[in-house]
Amino acid sequence: MAKIKAAIIGVTGYAGAEVARLLQTHPETELVWYGSRSFAGQRFSDIFGNFRSFAEETLQGEALEEAAEAADVVFCATPQGYCASSLTEEILKKTKIIDLSADFRLKDVAVYEQWYGLTHASPQFLEEAVYGLPELHREHIRGARLIANPGCYTTCAILTCAPALREGLLDPDTLIVDAMSGVSGAGRGAKTANLFSEVNESAKPYGVTNHRHTPEIEAELSLVAGKALKLTFTPHLVPMNRGILATCYATLTKNVTAREVREKYLACYGAEPFVRVLPEGQFPETRFVEHSNLLDIQVAVDERTNRLILTGALDNLVKGAAGQAVQNMNLLFGLAEETGLQSVPSVP
Repeated sequence: MAKIKAAIIGVTGYAGAEVARLLQTHPETELVWYGSRSFAGQRFSDIFGNFRSFAEETLQGEALEEAAEAADVVFCATPQGYCASSLTEEILKKTKIIDLSADFRLKDVAVYEQWYGLTHASPQFLEEAVYGLPELHREHIRGARLIANPGCYTTCAILTCAPALREGLLDPDTLIVDAMSGVSGAGRGAKTANLFSEVNESAKPYGVTNHRHTPEIEAELSLVAGKALKLTFTPHLVPMNRGILATCYATLTKNVTAREVREKYLACYGAEPFVRVLPEGQFPETRFVEHSNLLDIQVAVDERTNRLILTGALDNLVKGAAGQAVQNMNLLFGLAEETGLQSVPSVP
């Protein structure tokens, strides 16, 4: 079988470069288009020196239509608004699109426009777009043309909470998601707040009550719970390059032990290639999932307060972005999900 021809638009951002890194060793894929608005005409390896001798190609512009002509799948690792404003039916007839932005994650146009402050340029594709979380939507992903690739906080929070919600173990009205992210989660753009001297030796909450991932988490967990829910989500920036750690709290609705809850999680995720339910007494650490497509989960029951505590950790650039995008590509083209994604996390 001929190799899958892939294109990346936004390849000089952190997520786009991570897709490129993963595709370098993907046995069934050939990366044929490197797109970048900011660095068009330059060599990719001059922007990211780690690609020297691996990817010496010249960067193209951000022309989605041209990329669609050249590739079987296009990864759009671009800011909100680009994919929606560029996508057409003609493009979707030529290629498959995996969009790493939020343009097609929310089905309600009004919700998207409220939280992102943008007018949605192609709402006609919202119904068709499949939310690219394989552990929940695998069968829908397989036949899709347009994948809305989830973000890092959302992937971690949704998968960490989903089994407990599905089993009715927690009261959804009491759910709180408290999460931390490495600085790369903010992207590669220059921002004063993300300078080394601003971030080092400090931690801070941000997006308090209004982080853009909130409606995405609520929408997916509402589907799992079978009813609309609202939750409190508070992200924090911490001084590390990579990683998401989410700790989720909710009131229990049943008298269960941590071991019983963990058994439910093992039943849900035991066959999943990228979700590890940790042994009793061990809790997720971001360093043990770094540079991998893995999500580590642990559960605990606080009998004193009657609360369920759920923790999850992933690499925000891999399972939280690029790795998940490649996992979705594998499903789209009938490959084993693990293809090209079987790297062991690197420590230290």
